[in-house]
Amino acid sequence: MIVCPNCNHQNPDSAQICEACYTPLPAMTACPNCGATIQSDALFCGQCGTHLKPSESGSVQVASQSEASVPEVPELVPPDPLVEPEPLVETSALLSEVEVPSPPPLPKQSSSPAVQPPPLPVAVSSQTQLQQQIAQLLHVRSSQAIELPSHLSVIHVGKPNDRIPPDIDVSGFPDSDVVSRVHADIRVEGDSYYIEDVGSANGTYINNVPLAMGNRHRLRPGDRIALGKNDLVTFIFQIA
Repeated sequence: MIVCPNCNHQNPDSAQICEACYTPLPAMTACPNCGATIQSDALFCGQCGTHLKPSESGSVQVASQSEASVPEVPELVPPDPLVEPEPLVETSALLSEVEVPSPPPLPKQSSSPAVQPPPLPVAVSSQTQLQQQIAQLLHVRSSQAIELPSHLSVIHVGKPNDRIPPDIDVSGFPDSDVVSRVHADIRVEGDSYYIEDVGSANGTYINNVPLAMGNRHRLRPGDRIALGKNDLVTFIFQIA
């Protein structure tokens, strides 16, 4: 099936125009390595990760190893010769040559009680506090930053509704009418953040590339997230 990049409608493999919105569909072909369905101008297979080289006819082929640049390995420098250690001298011979001074006589004890010195102050060590990373979405048009909740493993992005209330409400931003009420989810797994479209009407775009519904994209600092068409409601993913 070919997913329409405009409305996410699933079309037959032989379709050239979307059956729902009449948008031209991208040309598809099969990966020469694993046989998965990919776009003809793809550089990498999304299934097996094989590097593909587009041909003049529009098909793709696996790039040969001879075309990849092989880094030059510098010649190894021979190490310096080891220095022979000096011979060890027996400890008993050294002790016989050293004169051990006799200990000084002990002072006489007085009948008056000894004065105890004041106790030394005890230094209190401060515990080191680990700094946690803070992820946020920076709205491009208003430069307003929205911090992602650190206590949630699934963060809902959208507008107020009776089905799934959003954790990040974008209804106050300009042109938010292109954003669905239940638009996208950001999932937190350890130190990694993933975004997926959950069935929005106008789609989700990562770095100007449409994200198919149900597919997850691992967010990296600087990724551009557009909620809806025409790049009207756009955020930059940041980690502080």
